[in-house]
Amino acid sequence: MRSLKNLQLETMVLGMVSTNCYLARNRKTGEILIFDPADQADHIVRKISGLGGTPTAILLTHGHFDHIGAAAELKEHYQIPICALEQEREVLEDAQKNLTRWNGTGYTLRADRFFQNGERVTLAGFAITVLHTPGHTIGSTSYYIPDEQVLFSGDTLFHCSVGRTDFPTGSMSALHRSLHETLFSLPDETDVFPGHDAATTIHYEKLYNPY
Repeated sequence: MRSLKNLQLETMVLGMVSTNCYLARNRKTGEILIFDPADQADHIVRKISGLGGTPTAILLTHGHFDHIGAAAELKEHYQIPICALEQEREVLEDAQKNLTRWNGTGYTLRADRFFQNGERVTLAGFAITVLHTPGHTIGSTSYYIPDEQVLFSGDTLFHCSVGRTDFPTGSMSALHRSLHETLFSLPDETDVFPGHDAATTIHYEKLYNPY
């Protein structure tokens, strides 16, 4: 992995299925983005306190229970918005589709801000391109930060694998298109930080990912 320019990245592995929650801190401003707060809000708060900085938004790659478990509590604690792609609204707001019924809790989540595919947003001082990468869910999203050459891919792209497509709103054909038409068109040197398991690069996945 390259040394990132202005982005200080902290990774926490949280929850019953070992989900990667990322804290992206801007070294210049101290602002922090929270990607996929999976669980254990108190642990995330302690980590943020140790980093020293101010959270400005929660970004969701998709609406499954193992990526949203601490979102509502962190929103309330920091008074910051929850952000997701517009197409993922139906998953977030349906306890069957977001799999919270599957894990025995059964709750929904409302986002405060919905992005559109291809939208360029500035959050925590980072210029972020929002990429609609459906397949794992209908509104799965990847967040690309060109200046840092970093991608947060959620459960669309893993190290030598991809996310499951047998859950509600999943589609293998859509996932295949997301990989080949969207993610694999990014620069080879892009570092990929997925929703589970180890980080990788676009170059490595183009060479070795069987999908």
